[in-house]
Amino acid sequence: MATVTYRQALRDTLRAEMLRDEDVFVMGEEIGVFEGSYKITEGLLKEFGPRRVRDTPIAEEGFVGAAIGAAMLGLRPVVEIMTINFSLLALDQIVNHAAKIYGMFGGQCSVPMVIRTPGGGGQQLGATHSQNVELFYSFIPGLKVLAPSTPAEASAMLKAAIRDDDPVLFLENLALYNTRGELPDEVAPAEIGRAAVTRTGTDITIVAYSRMAHVAAEVAERLAGEGVSAEVVDLRSLRPLDRETVVESVRRTGCAVIAEDDWLTYGIGAEIAATIQEGAFDWLDAPVRRVAMAEVPLPYSKPLELAALPSADSLVTAVRDTLRATGRR
Repeated sequence: MATVTYRQALRDTLRAEMLRDEDVFVMGEEIGVFEGSYKITEGLLKEFGPRRVRDTPIAEEGFVGAAIGAAMLGLRPVVEIMTINFSLLALDQIVNHAAKIYGMFGGQCSVPMVIRTPGGGGQQLGATHSQNVELFYSFIPGLKVLAPSTPAEASAMLKAAIRDDDPVLFLENLALYNTRGELPDEVAPAEIGRAAVTRTGTDITIVAYSRMAHVAAEVAERLAGEGVSAEVVDLRSLRPLDRETVVESVRRTGCAVIAEDDWLTYGIGAEIAATIQEGAFDWLDAPVRRVAMAEVPLPYSKPLELAALPSADSLVTAVRDTLRATGRR
């Protein structure tokens, strides 16, 4: 068991998968000579050479399309898009081709590819470089969308994504890259589509993913000092979505708060709230509450940026309000 950063877990897993399977290769902007904007591909060009570590032009639609073609012919490309904001330039390739080829051709051809891309605010990168638009992709049948929150999960889920025969969008929040966690010496591929109850509790369920799963864990620990027993569910996979784990948790606790880094309207949290209403309505003692980003283009100014992002304090307030509505406190 070693303690590593989220960044290092991704890099080591990429290398291990490239050693395991010669059909795995990586491609993207500045990932070779420059070793990636976030150094996830550090050292890979030197070890594997330019045939398997391919620098691309600044042309997301073009190189994502090339990766789709490579995947259709039996390779397993891992594409790095510098930020999820730039994935919008490749939306046609991802949504109309990668997600649909298997179904349109009656299962004759798979598209086993991974698109790794970071997102999220808090880094003073401005509105066009700080979005969380995972809901665009989570909406699309034919794609799998993963959002691990810890180094161990990142490793296990990246292995699963690379070995999967479907196209996978692999989300990495920028704020997580330097977070640290334990990584076992041997990491098995995760089961895609399974949430994790990372903390058990009896009073309230907090549902979150990616960066907000860390915030949820912090809040649960903070509330424990006030005598509140909060259960934390880390979604991990946004498509397929593990509705059963969420519903089972809420049936145990009787109330829920959902925390997400995207906008509130039409967000991931809205889908989770609907899932709870459909599956646990008779168990609810209070309305489901949601905590999300302010519905504005994210400001560059650091104080304004932090004010717009969901925080531990805003989540604590939502939990307290929900518990108060139950009449238990």
